[in-house]
Amino acid sequence: MWTAVLAVKRLDAAKTRLRGALPGIPHGDLAMAIALDTIAAVLDCTEVRRVLVVTPEPALTQPVRRLGATVVAEPAVPGLNPALRRGAQLAAGPVAAIAGDLPALRAGELADALAAAAAHPRAYLPDAEGTGTVLLTALSPADLDPRFGPDSAAAHAASGAAALVGAWPTLRRDVDTPANLSTAITLGLGPHTTPLLTARSA
Repeated sequence: MWTAVLAVKRLDAAKTRLRGALPGIPHGDLAMAIALDTIAAVLDCTEVRRVLVVTPEPALTQPVRRLGATVVAEPAVPGLNPALRRGAQLAAGPVAAIAGDLPALRAGELADALAAAAAHPRAYLPDAEGTGTVLLTALSPADLDPRFGPDSAAAHAASGAAALVGAWPTLRRDVDTPANLSTAITLGLGPHTTPLLTARSA
């Protein structure tokens, strides 16, 4: 059973390339909905026993706890990789760092990917474009060694992590741009993001 770690920025600084993607919807509402749909799907995964959300955003604390995840304060050194390392320090047993912007994620796809990852000391799954990373796993928390950022898939491969192979379209569809969001909509968004589409259309 895995401990999942997700890092979420302050809502006013998160998903900046999505600003205006849903006209009439406050950007913070969209960023929060995307994060909550991701967290909810991870919590539903049968392979995951605990979910840690590392964030400096106070508005996320209560919604995340209501879902059943644990909120962890951001470390003194800001940034995605320090946040994920902080979460891994609190894990026991296998740990999975998961992108926090997967609003179409299906728990079954994550379960399949984690089952495949269990065969490797460290493994990563590229995003749909093949350049980013949506999942990084380690059987020992001390070995996670996250290298998220530009061309993170290549960085994780260079660090010795094994590449996972699988279609898993909802797991590989992170959302950074309006085009990404459109693809996620076709896959089917989660219960937090879907109502925003209706509100946009109203």
